Amino acid sequence: MQSDVIAVVEATAFRRWMAVATLVGVSVLLIYTGVQAGSSALLSVFAIALGIFSLVIGARLYQATRHRIELTSEGLRDSSGISIARLDEIASLDRGFLAFKPSNGFVLRTHAPSGKIWRPGLWWRIGRQVGVGGVVPGHQARFMADRLAELVAAQR
Repeated sequence: MQSDVIAVVEATAFRRWMAVATLVGVSVLLIYTGVQAGSSALLSVFAIALGIFSLVIGARLYQATRHRIELTSEGLRDSSGISIARLDEIASLDRGFLAFKPSNGFVLRTHAPSGKIWRPGLWWRIGRQVGVGGVVPGHQARFMADRLAELVAAQR
């Protein structure tokens, strides 16, 4: 339901393409280095494998940033339908300078651990921590963090 959405965080087209282009550029350099390196076969294989891994991450980032994160009165959700964190699950929200958080984002700590999910450039969840941010604009993430903090405080 669209009217239920309080705040939205999504990657802009420019940020999305720059992130993908950067990963593809790194991949090309690594693969080229691996092919041209004559000193060690092991180093060449490692560089090529790392380059291929970077390409895979670039493809996953491209797919993940098609979606957006929505804050509703129930909690955070992905536009693909995945529930990121319900409001009653959130223990704390941290967006400080020294917090282990994604770029331009914030981190949530939940009461109970959940499964591991990673949407490169958008959000991740490992155990009790949920990180929101990456290639998203900072003002959208700050607005969402402010509204989320208000909703969590109102629930207590």
